[in-house]
Amino acid sequence: MTSAEQRSVTSAEELRGRTRELLAAHPPASTDRLDFLRARFDAGLAWVHYPEGLGGVGAPRSLQAVVDAELEAAGAPDNDPRRIGIGLGMAAPTILKYGTEEQKQRFLRPLWVGEEVWCQLFSEPGAGSDLAALRTRAVQESDDWVINGQKVWTSSAHVARWAILIARTDPDVPKHRGITYFVCDMTDPGVEVRPLRQVTGEAEFNEVFLTDVRIPDTRRLGEVGDGWRVAQTTLNNERVAIGGMRLPREGGMIGPVSKTWRERPELRTHDLHQRLLKLWVEAEVARLTSERLRQQLVVGQPGPEGAGMKLAFARLNQEISGLDVELLGEEGLLYDDWTMRRPELVDFTGREAGYRYLRSKGNSIEGGTTEVLLNIVAERVLGLPAEPRTDKDVAWKDLAR
Repeated sequence: MTSAEQRSVTSAEELRGRTRELLAAHPPASTDRLDFLRARFDAGLAWVHYPEGLGGVGAPRSLQAVVDAELEAAGAPDNDPRRIGIGLGMAAPTILKYGTEEQKQRFLRPLWVGEEVWCQLFSEPGAGSDLAALRTRAVQESDDWVINGQKVWTSSAHVARWAILIARTDPDVPKHRGITYFVCDMTDPGVEVRPLRQVTGEAEFNEVFLTDVRIPDTRRLGEVGDGWRVAQTTLNNERVAIGGMRLPREGGMIGPVSKTWRERPELRTHDLHQRLLKLWVEAEVARLTSERLRQQLVVGQPGPEGAGMKLAFARLNQEISGLDVELLGEEGLLYDDWTMRRPELVDFTGREAGYRYLRSKGNSIEGGTTEVLLNIVAERVLGLPAEPRTDKDVAWKDLAR
């Protein structure tokens, strides 16, 4: 055994010991759920690769599985990661990289525990897929920034306490260089959240109007005008969070259609069989590739490869859910409930086949449109020539709109 391997084993044993101490001091069966989660964070067992005092112990990211296995075996509660996915997958790594010590101490613990839900104020109705063309303005007044604008497709805005927000602070420079990144309090005056009812009948998305919202400069992440670079950390983590989810075999969309195939032999045809086999293999390849991507994260920050995984996630979800509806025939056309709801979390595989089919249509838009992600893969992964961009060196205020 090499010295590096020996250190890894020792670190794993130390984490097991620390986890067992947590369980002994706070037995899951008799400890309030939030109290247990707070204690877990304080013990450095929330995300072990984070620094001491911020929910971690500076251990390799791969050793998180050691802690999770111990806690799962003991019946310990989790932090309901689907409900707080934007905070965990996008806000937290951005705050860790660019936040001040005060910001890290203020935001990371309640974020991980789930006491405070986060949303993302990036997309705008006038910018389309060109996020850098955003129009929301931030003007500095003394120690505050006054924000005016509109955001759209904001998941969980109706339940969020905080938002990660990018706004234009300098219209006199090219669009990528005049953006600044902020943390916005969703309870502040001037923040208005309106539901966007989707084709599923639900309204998990929202549009958010910002009217003279005042954000103190102490809630700025990164330098003024450097918001695009900060946002890349958020976006790269977002794509990995969406496309690189850890799934068991036949997890995700392929699970329900495989179950139907096994339990309903009367629905089978040769053509459907061939299509299911093809999609099953592709889903398994995507699952294993996402596992490899997560292993790569152990030695660095997420890169453009996450765009490829998110592309695969969207395409497979849409093709598999289409096969699911077709396999069920007339039953696939039924829809259980069109009641307008504003859910706290998104369950991509929830409810019946019709819901899965309709909800999957959004997968090629949320987290970066398919068209934009194809460009990222082409340019940053495959090294193909970039598309001509005539607006690259033109001041934002001079762009045609």
